Amino acid sequence: MARLGVDIGGTFTDVVLETLGGRFSTKVLTTYTAPEDAIVEGMHRVCDKAGLDAGAIAQIIHGTTLATNALIERRGAKTALITTEGFRDVIEMRTESRFEQYDLNLTLPAPLLPRNRRYVVAERIDARGEVLVPLDRAEVEALVDDLAEAGYESVAVGLLHAYANDAHERLIAEVLADQMPDAMVSLSSQVSPQMREYERFNTTIANAYIKPLMKSYLGRLKDRLAGEGADCPVYLMHSGGGIMALEAAAEFPVRLVESGPAGGAIFAADLAARHGLDRVLSFDMGGTTAKICLIKAQAPKTARVFEVARSYRFKKGSGMPISIPVIDMVEIGAGGGSLAHVDAMNQIRVGPESAGSEPGPACYGRGGDKPAVTDADLALGKLDPDDFAAGTIPLDSGKARAALAGVIGDVLEMEAQEAAFGLAEVVDENMANAARVHAVENGEDLSDYTMIAFGGAAPLHAARLCEKLGIDRCLVPQGAGVGSAIGFLRAPFSFEATRSVFTAMDDFDPAAVRTLFSEMEGEATSFVRDCDATAEIVTEYKVYMRYAGQGWEIPIRLTPDQARAPRAADILSLFETEYAKLFGRTVAGLHAEITVWSVNAATRVPVPEPVEAVPDGPGPAEAGRRDLFDPARGAVLSAAAHPRAGLSPGAPLPGPALITEDETTVVVPASRRARVLGDGTIEVRRKEGTT
Repeated sequence: MARLGVDIGGTFTDVVLETLGGRFSTKVLTTYTAPEDAIVEGMHRVCDKAGLDAGAIAQIIHGTTLATNALIERRGAKTALITTEGFRDVIEMRTESRFEQYDLNLTLPAPLLPRNRRYVVAERIDARGEVLVPLDRAEVEALVDDLAEAGYESVAVGLLHAYANDAHERLIAEVLADQMPDAMVSLSSQVSPQMREYERFNTTIANAYIKPLMKSYLGRLKDRLAGEGADCPVYLMHSGGGIMALEAAAEFPVRLVESGPAGGAIFAADLAARHGLDRVLSFDMGGTTAKICLIKAQAPKTARVFEVARSYRFKKGSGMPISIPVIDMVEIGAGGGSLAHVDAMNQIRVGPESAGSEPGPACYGRGGDKPAVTDADLALGKLDPDDFAAGTIPLDSGKARAALAGVIGDVLEMEAQEAAFGLAEVVDENMANAARVHAVENGEDLSDYTMIAFGGAAPLHAARLCEKLGIDRCLVPQGAGVGSAIGFLRAPFSFEATRSVFTAMDDFDPAAVRTLFSEMEGEATSFVRDCDATAEIVTEYKVYMRYAGQGWEIPIRLTPDQARAPRAADILSLFETEYAKLFGRTVAGLHAEITVWSVNAATRVPVPEPVEAVPDGPGPAEAGRRDLFDPARGAVLSAAAHPRAGLSPGAPLPGPALITEDETTVVVPASRRARVLGDGTIEVRRKEGTT
């Protein structure tokens, strides 16, 4: 069965076709005005490589940045919010947290909806789900008349404590369906049925804001693909690391916000399973951003809340919180297209602004005149100007050096190559620091981790990051340049249902818990069955717990037996064990409580076959040589340049060296040595006696 994976990134659209005859891939510059154009071009390219017609494709798995970009660029639909009287300004008041404690001129990000698009109704439900103030249908009908007259395309409904009782939200939805049948409606009790109104309201508004755009795009994409011959089911990668039906994605597009990076984490987890690795640092660097994720026991770490559109140097708290199941990762503006400048203190700064694909880095020759990371990589010898993206995008070294000299070199009195060295060191240190912070926040020491590097730019920078982080081993899999798109083809169909039901462990009711888990399991399973009616489904159960008085929770995983025959003592013991792992101790004298319950249903993924060890073989025949700047040595070295396709399993390759392929280049500095493993993965290890 031929399956197509498509990842739309900020710079490139990656397309991968898997057939019984092998895997075929390509990279196409993203077409912002009509993203489906790049998908169609890439599909025909890989079909031509495989010798297949588009009609032979049986399934398409798609991940996209369109939802994220619409939120960042504030170009969604005309949206209104209906909320409880007295809570109109929750999304503007935010929380008491300050993301920059000592900035006296701190400017908080503007809410997604201005105040004149936020409306209220007189009603009140308490945290137990009991009605304190009934909702008057006549009041709702009058309000909806006003919304219809104002011409709103989409309406978000977020009422206080609707996660505990959704009756009032459903009543509003009924009136909207009667009086505004063409408007799209998003209910917080369906989009994010969890406590904490700031996060819940934001998530619901974000869903409503991008729903018309995404629904239109997904419908247009399916029709366009069918017109090109690929009349097959189209599925979407969601932020939690699974696949959902196109119809569900159109209804809950906010779940697509981190779909591309989630595919990359699944790709890394699959490789970790093949190589028997339990501690992995996933490093995904593309054209616009770099993503770092911890993978333990061959599964990515997950979370319930993340931020999009961070406005203040990518600091936590400066963005828009989205409360949905998501793979937990740190994302920074450090990609091949990230632009550099010199600040007021004569320091080189890189990102978060990106050249994207239009106009792209200066070396693309498409009108860009500011230096990007790709320009620095070219000037340092990491890239072949005549063989970038399989020769489809020739690079102009002269324009890269001119941009580096004009923006950095002339200001800091540096030659172009020294400016490129400075730019590369800054971006590498930014990424290394993000990895350090992420590890510390999760109580991990990276020294015993293995890095898995993928994305078009990651193999160029991975070895230098390993030097900075003290990591001995890095793996660069086959297809690394299009890793996220491959990850889409490895992901299961899945859906995670969540509920906020506050439960003190002293008041734990086993019968109520069994009923709650059963209801959530039914909801999650029904979404998966919409994608695959016959596959075996496995379920995972989690509760989020804290000590009384604490502000946030930690996830506790339960076995199916513990979920179906729950005992308070067992769950409390698991909580204390996980809490001690994370914080070093438990807190005596405080009572524990559960705030959120979760059930994830997913189709069973086949266990990957382990990679067999291969003995050392003879080194590869002498190939070409290129000048390569080694930042650890601070000097230009002569590096062997080998095409990846010509390397045999077991073949050793000491650094400095370059291993080239169509979608990326693996840089092996002088401190490392490379070796090809049994599945074609390139292992880059520290040489003995080096740092």
